[in-house]
Amino acid sequence: MTATEPRAAAAPTPDATPGGPPVRHQLVLLVTCLALATVVAAMASLNVALPDLARETHGSQTQLSWIIDAYSLVFAALLLPAGALGDRFGRRRALLAGLTLFGGGSGLAALTTDPAVLIALRGLLGVGAALVMPATLSTITGTFPRAQRTRAVSVWAAVAGAGAVVGLLASGTLLEFWSWRAVFLLNVLLAVAALAGTLLFVPESADPRAPRLDVGGALLAVAGLGALVYSVIEAPTRGWAEPVTLGGIAAGLAVLAGFVAWELRRRHPLLDPRLFRNRRFAAGSLSILCQFFAFFGYIFVIMQYLQLVRGDTALVAAVSILPMAVTMVPFSRLTPRLVERFGARGPWVLGLVLIAGAMAALGGLGADSAYWQLAAALLLLGAGSGLAMTPATTAITDALPRSLQNVASAMNDLSRELGGALGIAVLGSLLSAGYRGHLDVTGLPPQVAEAARSSLAAATGIGGPVGDHARTAFVDGMHLTLLTGAGVAALAAVAVALLLRGQATAAAGD
Repeated sequence: MTATEPRAAAAPTPDATPGGPPVRHQLVLLVTCLALATVVAAMASLNVALPDLARETHGSQTQLSWIIDAYSLVFAALLLPAGALGDRFGRRRALLAGLTLFGGGSGLAALTTDPAVLIALRGLLGVGAALVMPATLSTITGTFPRAQRTRAVSVWAAVAGAGAVVGLLASGTLLEFWSWRAVFLLNVLLAVAALAGTLLFVPESADPRAPRLDVGGALLAVAGLGALVYSVIEAPTRGWAEPVTLGGIAAGLAVLAGFVAWELRRRHPLLDPRLFRNRRFAAGSLSILCQFFAFFGYIFVIMQYLQLVRGDTALVAAVSILPMAVTMVPFSRLTPRLVERFGARGPWVLGLVLIAGAMAALGGLGADSAYWQLAAALLLLGAGSGLAMTPATTAITDALPRSLQNVASAMNDLSRELGGALGIAVLGSLLSAGYRGHLDVTGLPPQVAEAARSSLAAATGIGGPVGDHARTAFVDGMHLTLLTGAGVAALAAVAVALLLRGQATAAAGD
């Protein structure tokens, strides 16, 4: 569907499904947020198990990046076509299919120790998550009355942000008593609970007149994103200046440019690039992409720092980042009132500035930094995320009419997951390159040197001076990595301030 060709929505009324019982809005919100938390937590929860994974699977730093990012990459690449399929054949069906794939893939992942198999299964989980996530937000925007929608979206946004932190905490707790396999078994339990709730309480909604899936656009999007993220993740191993790296990045960008050109010519594109002429829609999409670029990149880095540099256990590491949730959830709930009183621009830009400041503070941590320095930065990061996330999400959904809510929901989710995938890829690659560049392996036997260069977990397993030097090299690499994340958030603040200049803060009508 194009922005200039809206069609009448075939969604249920806010209060009842056709021929069915009245919609119980609070239960719908509870179940969709549980499904959302299940797939969001999986994006971050495995980070706390990275040291354990590295030791048991003998995965390199690049393989560890892939184990984390395979999920995010597939998730992001398939969000738009998966959202379109949900709109055409039923969002409830999409939830059920996605949760089944997610739970089944998690069960299989708990049975293997092969890094390549884990990467493939994490990709399968990404397929399931791509079906689930757009269906959660579009179910909320399609079933809640407009008067309740903003607050329901604020709950959704709070869960979307805090779900990652809760996932880390749950995983850290499980790792105290079992291995990384428990993280995947937790996914199975959450998926089963969300499946049951969907069957019992979530109404079906679909648009049978939705156009056929834009297969060409979907293939171009998957190919472009895949080439770009693959090249970035492999860059530290192959070399940033190598022709294969530069060629892969160039090819990915060229294919994505081709995707834009293809979509501009389609009558019913997967994503109409002309939508970005709406400055509120563009600001929301850019803001969420940059927020989650910084957020998931930071999670990937900080969990290794806490466990392998500071020497914390998995549970202590997970608990250590709780100050972020302490401020994120209440600020997410407070933001709708601030927007009503002051407009969206002020709280939104302030939130992005706080995120940039928090990332810069985290980038200044050293191996012997006091915990209060970490906690203070995390309080700022949580407050900034809470302030920026709700108005960004609402700007995307309210910028378009009800007939385009499927596009709005998919774009919101795509921005999140693409930002997360790029954050892990880019910041993870910078970390890996910085670690290798600062690690001195002079005089070590070749096998020991290669093991130390492969990952910090392997170097700490060697112990002695090698482990000490590796921890110092990791911290040196971490500084540039997190400062880069801070720079991205700061640029997002400037861009949002400029895009919203002179814009009315009232939501667009349906």
